[in-house]
Amino acid sequence: MVLLAGAGRAIAADMPVPQAAPVPPPTYYPVAYGNWSGIYLGVNGGYAFGQSNWTNAGASTGNFSTNGFLVGGTLGANYQTGPYLVGFEGDIYWSSLRGNSSVAACVGLGAPAGTTCQTNSDWLGTARARVGYAFDRLLIFGTGGAAFGNMRAVLNPPGTSFSIPPQLGWTVGAGVEYAFTEAISAKVDYLFVNLGTAACPTAIGCGLPSASFSLSENLVRAGVNYRFNW
Repeated sequence: MVLLAGAGRAIAADMPVPQAAPVPPPTYYPVAYGNWSGIYLGVNGGYAFGQSNWTNAGASTGNFSTNGFLVGGTLGANYQTGPYLVGFEGDIYWSSLRGNSSVAACVGLGAPAGTTCQTNSDWLGTARARVGYAFDRLLIFGTGGAAFGNMRAVLNPPGTSFSIPPQLGWTVGAGVEYAFTEAISAKVDYLFVNLGTAACPTAIGCGLPSASFSLSENLVRAGVNYRFNW
C-alpha cells in the first residue's frame, strides 16, 4: 500500500498544472462622431454693439458707441471627416444699429450748431469659411471671411440722412453648436465685423466738405439650423 501511495504521488507530481484561461484583449469601440455633413438653412438673431467715427477736414468726432438688434437667415454647407469639419456659411440680416456723437464733437467737424453726428446701419451680411471639431453632437468652430453692409450718415437735427454705398469689410469669430437630432441644431456664436472707412460720395454730399465714416461691430447671436444630410 505504501508503494502504491508513493507511486500515485509521483504520477501526480509529473502531471502538468492546468493554466489559467488567457485574458482576451480589450475590445476597441471606435469613437462615434455626430454626422454634421450636409447643406443647412437657419434663422438667427442677436445683439450688436460697436463704434463709429466721423472725420472731416482733419477734425474727428472720436469713437462713439453704436448698438442695436439684428435678425436674419443663414445658408451653409458642412463636410465632415472623423471629428474634423470644414464648411461655408453665408447670412444676411436686418439691423437696427444706431449711434450718436456728442453735439460738441459734431459741431467741431463743421456741422451746424446743436447737431449730432449719427451713424445708422440697416442691414449686414457675411460670407465665411468654418472649421470645427465635433464631440459627437457638440460642435466647436471658428469662422472668418468677408462682411458687407450699409451705413447711413445722419445730421440730427434736422434729420438729414445720407446713404453710403454698401461697404466690403471682414469678419472673424467662433461659436458652439449642438445637434438635438440628425437634422435640427442650435448655435451660439460671436463675430467681430469691421466695415472699414467710407468717404461720402461727391455726387451726394453729406453736409460736410470732405467727410468720411468708419464702423465696426461686435455681434452676439443665437440661432437654429435645419440640415439636409448628403
